[in-house]
Amino acid sequence: MQTKTMSPPGLPVLLLLLFFIATATAAATAAADNDAKRDDQRAPKSQSCNNPFQLVKVENWIDGVEGRIYNGVTARFGSLLPEKPENSVRTPAIFSNPVDCCSNSTSKLSGSVALCIRGGCDFTVKAEFAQAGGATGMLVINDAEDLFEMVCSNSSEANISIPVVMITKSAGEGLNNSLISGRKVEILLYAPPRPLVDFSVAFLWLMSVGTIVCASLWSDFTSPEKSDERYNELCPKESSIAETARDDFDKEIVHIDSKGAIIFVIAASTFLVLLFFFMSSWFVWVLIVLFCIGGIEGMHNCIVSLTVRKGRSCGQKTVSVPLFGETSIFSLVVLLFCVTFAVFWAATRQESYSWIGQDILGICLMITVLQLARLPNIKVATVLLCCAFVYDIFWVFISPVIFHESVMIAVARGDKAGGEAIPMLLRFPRLFDPWGGYDMIGFGDILFPGLLVSFAHRFDKDNGRGASNGYFLWLVIGYGIGLVFTYLGLYLMNGNGQPALLYLVPCTLGVTVILGCIRGELKNLWNYGTDPSLSTEHSEV
Repeated sequence: MQTKTMSPPGLPVLLLLLFFIATATAAATAAADNDAKRDDQRAPKSQSCNNPFQLVKVENWIDGVEGRIYNGVTARFGSLLPEKPENSVRTPAIFSNPVDCCSNSTSKLSGSVALCIRGGCDFTVKAEFAQAGGATGMLVINDAEDLFEMVCSNSSEANISIPVVMITKSAGEGLNNSLISGRKVEILLYAPPRPLVDFSVAFLWLMSVGTIVCASLWSDFTSPEKSDERYNELCPKESSIAETARDDFDKEIVHIDSKGAIIFVIAASTFLVLLFFFMSSWFVWVLIVLFCIGGIEGMHNCIVSLTVRKGRSCGQKTVSVPLFGETSIFSLVVLLFCVTFAVFWAATRQESYSWIGQDILGICLMITVLQLARLPNIKVATVLLCCAFVYDIFWVFISPVIFHESVMIAVARGDKAGGEAIPMLLRFPRLFDPWGGYDMIGFGDILFPGLLVSFAHRFDKDNGRGASNGYFLWLVIGYGIGLVFTYLGLYLMNGNGQPALLYLVPCTLGVTVILGCIRGELKNLWNYGTDPSLSTEHSEV
């Protein structure tokens, strides 16, 4: 009887489904967290209504005791705020009467920051009445738990000379509770700038490049070495588990063809549009559950394959498990650990440290997917990556023309998901940013180029190529440079989401084609695996 590792039926279908969801929902968004919803594409601008948006720190004191610091965002109009708190002035806060600031206030606003609720009239009208009442600034309380960038409603000049800031609903309720209890509330507003580059980008770069390298070299880490052949002859029982698992895994490999690549991208676009229109918190929960299942299988596969390879004594003791038959106890223990890990992440996904678990599960998932899905040659790679290239650019840059906002960014950001975020991305916190948040990259921006890099490694290995005369090393370097260009574009465009494949495809597929032309091997790469005279590929994981 053969001893098996724990592996549920339909593994390729499940993980490739997750590959589909990941690339459909987050393939283009190597974007940083945005702290405000933007409605600035079609808004009229004038000389007095063209200010840059500033993220604002709203410090407050209740009867002289410092309270919680809230976040806000300035309007397109009004005066700009200083970058440092010492250059700002601590000012009393008071609610306008009426509270929507749509008419002259009966409350004395002179020398105070006026508090107003959103709605009732245009933002510029509110600011004009607050300024006419002598207010030194205005805080607009949003009706939701996000920040909305306030713009002018028409192209006329907005003669506003006081700062106008929007805060969230919960921040407004906190200030309101203090005011209605009769306590004195003082406000200090300032806008510390974000650093041009945060070191989190370097860590995210290392994780992305490292994932592709590990996935490409995984077979080298886990397959038996030639020096072990004599040991395996002497100890066949101890090596049978690894060999059986290896044989089972070989049978599950899916080779992508040109037709499948085109259908995949078309289906991904359809799925993305459905998500855009019907996204909700329950649907994100479905994605979270699928991510956990895939992460569990990926993590289990990574741990077992490495451990069984390095520790020959592991997996000798077995137990009979329904549906799986005779199964290694070690594999079962690892599976329980992985399930516990994923459940803990799901339960604590809103905590500040949850990015660690998400990244571990995601990296293990992507390594496993890149073992299951393979590109046979550069012909299929060209079809897949070119379709993904157009797909990424269209849904990030062109879709706002049709849908009035970027479909890819709206879905990846989870605007309609009730605060739940799609988990199919790697995150790393901004360590030196006063505003916090995360830099992130979608799984698709790793999986699509990773398929090509993995092919390059197999090609080099099958043809006895070294680092310098092969393709793998140059594609890894190209991918790393493409990520640098991605984040350079992100910062040059003021944090707006970027279609990462716009930079990654030319730096990987383009490098492959150029090297193939220079070396006279493009025909070999193009038809590899289809003509026996051009291929020496054999079944290796």
